[in-house]
Amino acid sequence: RDVDQVERAISQWVTWYNEERLHSALDYVPPTEDEREWWRQQGATPQSA
Repeated sequence: RDVDQVERAISQWVTWYNEERLHSALDYVPPTEDEREWWRQQGATPQSA
């Protein structure tokens, strides 16, 4: 049970870190949003690259 709680907490933190946290070096957008914009500018998506 304790391992499950730790795994869930880590998963939630990773989600926050990548999808919600505003990153100052990325003009205060979350890393995943910055990556999506990069792929859009490349004319591709991560799946098709």
